[in-house]
Amino acid sequence: MNLRQDLGIMRIGLKLLVNDRGKFSALLLGITFAVFLMAQMTSMFAGILNRAYSTVTNIGAEVWVMDPAVNTPASPIPLPDYVLDAVRSIDGVSYAVPIFIGSAQVKLASGTFQGVSVVGLDDNSLFGRPALESGQIQDIFADNGFVVVHDSEFNKLENPRIGTSFELNDHRSVIVGIARVAANGLNGVPTLYTTFSRATSYLPTTRFNTSYVLVKPKSAAAIAHIQAEVARLGYVARTRQEFNQLTAHFYTYQTGIGTNLLLMTIISFIVGLSISGQTFYTFIIENLEKFGALKAIGARNRQLVVMILFMATFTALTGYGLGIGLVTLMISVAHAELPNYAAITTFGNLGMAFVMVLVIAAISSYVGIRRVLRIEPFDIFRG
Repeated sequence: MNLRQDLGIMRIGLKLLVNDRGKFSALLLGITFAVFLMAQMTSMFAGILNRAYSTVTNIGAEVWVMDPAVNTPASPIPLPDYVLDAVRSIDGVSYAVPIFIGSAQVKLASGTFQGVSVVGLDDNSLFGRPALESGQIQDIFADNGFVVVHDSEFNKLENPRIGTSFELNDHRSVIVGIARVAANGLNGVPTLYTTFSRATSYLPTTRFNTSYVLVKPKSAAAIAHIQAEVARLGYVARTRQEFNQLTAHFYTYQTGIGTNLLLMTIISFIVGLSISGQTFYTFIIENLEKFGALKAIGARNRQLVVMILFMATFTALTGYGLGIGLVTLMISVAHAELPNYAAITTFGNLGMAFVMVLVIAAISSYVGIRRVLRIEPFDIFRG
């Protein structure tokens, strides 16, 4: 019986809500706008982080050995040569290979210069090589051979084809393959792959050449032992997930990117809360006589609370759906028109927006419930 009464009271609340089209539209607009901004800001940050650790994603190594001062994959600190041999000797290591990550300026056929990121793969295994759209990976061993990544920065190299040549630090270089990768880079420059020996001979380096040591453990259980042994050498071995978390922490707390986007998300939440809270409170005030009439005909306080909670939740979830729909549409259109656009939607930012919407609904409901519970039916009829 109580369930039937609750359904009936919620039906009355829905009609009361949607019949006041002006207030209902204002409520929806406020929540939709707030959700749109919150989801857009967090999606932009998720896209930035996804590109920030794109090197880790694209290379795919399970364990990365690095200097303790490294914060991001794009800023390696070269390791002494003995580190590679020491890591290979650790019990539990299936194999370990060096990788070089650096940057350079290339001179194109037109005479213009373009900054690039250069990845030098282990000469023996080519571990971390990308999948090729065209060309043969064996050609990377040919004289001056480079593989270019076909991503959003590809056209900055004047849309090269296999056989296209350019100069890299006064060395003739030739494109022997065109590759695709899982994630685009963050720095807005094209990416070239070549062998470790060629990268370190073409580019000026410090006394040491190894940016990271990539490790394949024999089993997941061996990772803890590998990390402990690497720590004894004075270096750090991080899993792929740990390296990603380190990068995310750096961009979130040690750069202005995370702080600014967090402030925008908080402001969006406050805007949505203020608009919806004020509008919902005004809606309750303008309909006090209706709530008083419901009390007069026998509606209990609990049923009125259920009604208000239903009205606020229904409005919040509708606004959430509209806001997420707008964000998805905008991101889809932006990706189609702007290849460098980094925003992506994740379960994390969708969940964060959902929780914030529920908080908005809860606070708005609380404001309305307090006012309605103080109503006395005789006050309404006496007025």
